Amino acid sequence: MPLFNVYPLYDVTPVKAKGVYVYDENKTEYLDLYGGHAVISIGHAHPKYVEAVTKQVTKLGFYSNAIQNPLQKQLADRIETLSGCTNYELFLCNSGAEANENALKLASFKTEKKRVIAFKNGFHGRTSAAVAATDNKNIIAPINAQQEVTILDLNDIDGVKKELEKGDVCAVIVEFIQGVGGLDEATADFFEQVDALCKANNTLFIADEVQSGYGRSGKFFAFQHYNVTPDIISIAKGMGNGFPIGGILIHPSIEAKFGMLGTTFGGNHLACAAGLSVLNVIEEQNLIDNVNEMSAYFIKIAKTIPQIKNIKGRGLMLGLEFDFEVGDLRKKLIYDYHIFTGGAANKKLLRILPPLTVRKDHINQFFEALIDALNN
Repeated sequence: MPLFNVYPLYDVTPVKAKGVYVYDENKTEYLDLYGGHAVISIGHAHPKYVEAVTKQVTKLGFYSNAIQNPLQKQLADRIETLSGCTNYELFLCNSGAEANENALKLASFKTEKKRVIAFKNGFHGRTSAAVAATDNKNIIAPINAQQEVTILDLNDIDGVKKELEKGDVCAVIVEFIQGVGGLDEATADFFEQVDALCKANNTLFIADEVQSGYGRSGKFFAFQHYNVTPDIISIAKGMGNGFPIGGILIHPSIEAKFGMLGTTFGGNHLACAAGLSVLNVIEEQNLIDNVNEMSAYFIKIAKTIPQIKNIKGRGLMLGLEFDFEVGDLRKKLIYDYHIFTGGAANKKLLRILPPLTVRKDHINQFFEALIDALNN
């Protein structure tokens, strides 16, 4: 049976990975500066991650959410401690799309409204309401287009105000650093005004931290660079270091009711063990400090390369913008220099999303390859 052909694939077959490196079937070593879309947070096959998942699977890998699972509570408490998001509540699911789907559903339940405001070049997932709030018509099927979503420009505070005052908006959802869209950010004033307008108009403010969360921006969450208090925070990618897990942090002003949200696999024992190990490593290895140090080092070097026209993003969620489309450059970096990088909706942007454990020698390796590739 053939696979449904929806992915354009590079001719690389990884069979093993360790730290910031991936190895193919020919034992070729690749420097991973993309982490599978920012999923690999603490490095491939981190020993504490491997140990935690291995121990858990020998005991209990899965049972339903109809029983007590103390690991879920442990995970919630650790997220609260490390993120500083006190008094929120946690609902666990399996992915970023599912996290945003549940966030939007919860906002609609809470406000008894159904329209959503999202932003140009935003990406929130590929499921029903999440994909409708994503600014990419090519991935929105007619069944998704039934959702009522208004797409505005980032920084269009007058547009947000006008739409919220119509009284039918349940949620404003935003990435504080856009991922797939190309690492664009709004101003602090915009984010803070949106937060205030939501609270004045019975609308929930959803921070999509699926890609930017878990330390990647230089703070635990990207919204923490601003003076805002989201009603719901969606999380996923870096949360399990490759194990499928997602969730939403829910402000205590939103009351839970039996049956309003649910999932079969979300918050299973293996997922929680993986998630706990990630948080432990982030804390023990001071990885958020490392993010800020490596980010400054990366940006310092990038500024010396004349072909780089713009440096975008924060922390280890970075983009290098050129005056040409980077598709061929990415292929050259993979096949000739054995380095994984990422693309974006902005075809001139090279995305850099390495494990949070990346070091200066890895960054040096990348820039030596990039300079050579640009000049040859």
